[in-house]
Amino acid sequence: MADFNDLKNRIGEEIGVSGWITVEQSMVDEFARATKDYQPIHNDPAFAASTPFGGTIVHGFLTLSLLTHLITSSDADPAKDVRTVLNYGTDKVRFLAPLPVGSRVRGRFKLLGLVERNPGEYRQTVEATIEIEGASKPALIAEWLFQRFA
Repeated sequence: MADFNDLKNRIGEEIGVSGWITVEQSMVDEFARATKDYQPIHNDPAFAASTPFGGTIVHGFLTLSLLTHLITSSDADPAKDVRTVLNYGTDKVRFLAPLPVGSRVRGRFKLLGLVERNPGEYRQTVEATIEIEGASKPALIAEWLFQRFA
């Protein structure tokens, strides 16, 4: 594992890529139940088949929520001796392409910044991209912020 000084030297570099996962209709339906977001484009295959998408598409916020799994399953190496990590938020999120249900996605992560806010407390900014297998555009790109405590 790297230390924070080593990680600071990687600003601007890709720090991790996850494996591929399939986003199944059952995941979309569970997300709809949890959030009460039952738009038929997400949960009604018969309705969605009649739309320009030809089938159900994944909620944008479900796509965003997959980032945590994708980064923790990637080879991104935050730094040694990290006691805890908190999601601090995002500075920018863009949904660039609809994500058809049944698609395979992966996360790609580039380090944009790492600043020591207080002794042992770091703010990390990562460019997070969710790629759709076989697609020319990603589903999502975001600037994602973390608080890391050494």
